Amino acid sequence: MNSKKLFEQLRLFYCLLITVIFLGCSGSSTEDEAPVGPSGLEVSVEILGATAGDPNGDGSGKILVKFSAKNATSYKVNFGNGDTRETTSNSVTYKYVGNGTHTYQIFVSAYKGSGFVSGSESVTIYVAPALVWADEFNVDGSPDNSKWGFDTGAGGWGNNEPQFYTSRSENVRVDNGLLRITAKKESYEGAPYTSARINTQGKFSFKYGKVEVRAKLPEGGGTWPAIWMLGSNFQTVGWPASGEIDIMEHKGNEPGKIHSAIHTPSSYGATTNSGFRTVANVSSEFHVYAVEWTPQKIVFSVDGVVHYTYMPSVRNNSTWPFDAPQFIILNVAMGGNFGGNIDPNFLSGTMEIDYVRVYQ
Repeated sequence: MNSKKLFEQLRLFYCLLITVIFLGCSGSSTEDEAPVGPSGLEVSVEILGATAGDPNGDGSGKILVKFSAKNATSYKVNFGNGDTRETTSNSVTYKYVGNGTHTYQIFVSAYKGSGFVSGSESVTIYVAPALVWADEFNVDGSPDNSKWGFDTGAGGWGNNEPQFYTSRSENVRVDNGLLRITAKKESYEGAPYTSARINTQGKFSFKYGKVEVRAKLPEGGGTWPAIWMLGSNFQTVGWPASGEIDIMEHKGNEPGKIHSAIHTPSSYGATTNSGFRTVANVSSEFHVYAVEWTPQKIVFSVDGVVHYTYMPSVRNNSTWPFDAPQFIILNVAMGGNFGGNIDPNFLSGTMEIDYVRVYQ
């Protein structure tokens, strides 16, 4: 091959090579551009039902979480209690459970493809206890036998009381939205007075919670109305090993002085574990008598005002027999060790109860 022909072939080869390189460099890329992830995440939390007086909410536990980010296609919300939710919208509502006031750290992540950005916001919210049992006394007649049973008879009931407890309508009935327990001066089965005592034993008991009873108390020297609880195991372990929680006791001889007490193996009968508060118009107006029972303490109040808290410094079976269910008792006793002397002019006195409610 002569040199002239070889030169022409080399020139043609280089021209083709340059053309290929040029076309490869100047042509459009077939690969996608690098994805742009989300940015600028903003998060806000609104407590639904919050007011200036109740900044942590109305007890519903509801919140509204709002969020937005540039280029985001989806979001994931962690509510700080283990619950999560995924959404493509810019907000989500949520309801917390578990009564009390708690603070949660809410985390929000915004996504686009494999890219993401995260942010957080804290919220302190109040969740009201849930109503687990109640009697509103809206059906006239005898108390609802699916909820209440009767203690009947005489014998002093451990406190030298002279009344005979009956199940008669003269002593206990539901009328016009109220439970009425009436103590009367009358001769009955050898006793000089009658009254009634009802309880939820075998029908409803609970461990830990809050009890509220809206009641109007009887008048008359010697009356002894009581709203209280007793350990459901009292028939096997005995009293006071079962524990007793006296939500409200009132002496007709000391009008307006509301007593609350705890009876345990370490202090019973004339217990030192007690407190009181003087409340006006207990026999002419309704008041809410309440106890809140937790694993740590037992708190008594009238109309939301606390007057006694039981929280022993040493906790054992002697000081704290309150880790087992208890049932509710309502009664009006006469005289006895606590009620004292009975006014000879006393004829009758009635405790009226609007409702009994238990929350957990």
